[in-house]
Amino acid sequence: MSRRPRIAFAMGASVRQRVFPPHRIVEFEQIADIAGYLTEYGSDAARDVLSDVEVLVTGWGAPRVDAGVLAAAPKLEAILHAAGSVKGYLGPEVIDRGIAVSSAAAVNAVPVAEYTVAMIVLAGKRVLPIAARYQAEQQEFDVEAAFPGMGNYGLRIGIVGASKIGRIVIEMLHGYAYEVVVYDPYLSAAEAGELGVSSVSLDELLSTSDVVSIHAPSLPSTLNLVDARGIGLMRRGATLVNTARGELLDQDALTRRVLAGELFAILDVTVPWVLEPEHPLYHSDNALLTPHIAGSLGRELGRLSGAVLDELRRLAAGEPLEYEVEAGLLSITA
Repeated sequence: MSRRPRIAFAMGASVRQRVFPPHRIVEFEQIADIAGYLTEYGSDAARDVLSDVEVLVTGWGAPRVDAGVLAAAPKLEAILHAAGSVKGYLGPEVIDRGIAVSSAAAVNAVPVAEYTVAMIVLAGKRVLPIAARYQAEQQEFDVEAAFPGMGNYGLRIGIVGASKIGRIVIEMLHGYAYEVVVYDPYLSAAEAGELGVSSVSLDELLSTSDVVSIHAPSLPSTLNLVDARGIGLMRRGATLVNTARGELLDQDALTRRVLAGELFAILDVTVPWVLEPEHPLYHSDNALLTPHIAGSLGRELGRLSGAVLDELRRLAAGEPLEYEVEAGLLSITA
């Protein structure tokens, strides 16, 4: 591009205010001309903005860019998405027209990976049942006698999905004395070697891992990836961590084993998105439920807007995008 681009922000108003606060907008104004702030593309005012826009900055709640929007935006060269998956926001016409698309998925993966590793460490320390017992008894007890095998040294950690998040988790886990194995049908032996992990079948991973962490994308092919049979393979006392999507596993089968005291579950995602009131997992000492907090929130949103700002700087300087979406990978990524 090698010039001062004309841009527009397109997303829900509350999202824009959270991800792009005033001080960040000032930084954008230093390198680009802001044509407007859009929450829809159908009005005459929105169409007027689109007619002269070269770059769209999108985010959660953005209206979908389809053939009609592209017809109204003849100068559009790039879409910079300040979130993870772009699938729900772009029609196939965008890629077909050769518009560059960038996603902040790689930087949004960082807090998810950080959260995951923290949960793996807590799982190894048996924090859930120990904290529950300590709260109930409110006195010292022999922790090692009550929870033999506790501790993180030498645990086998199974990573389901060598996705962006999965790979960051693997990298972080190298700082611990863990054995890490991975299941991913698209991961070659050479790539596994580069990651410093062993590639195994899903059955082997589930049946031999002390902690199983889910990082596969939600696709038709991954629906119920860890099914009731797979849940049944998990060794007694193992922990399942899910920060991906609830539909990737058989939640009912997991719930049964958790309530039986056979497994632990740390779930940042469920089906439905919020479990119905009085669901038994809310009350189990073997389960920890959080309301989808692993991804970018609060201070972490600054990483998303910063990544988009850096991408815009590259565009303005005529440099390649760092986080450009590869069209060929859209079918196997979230």
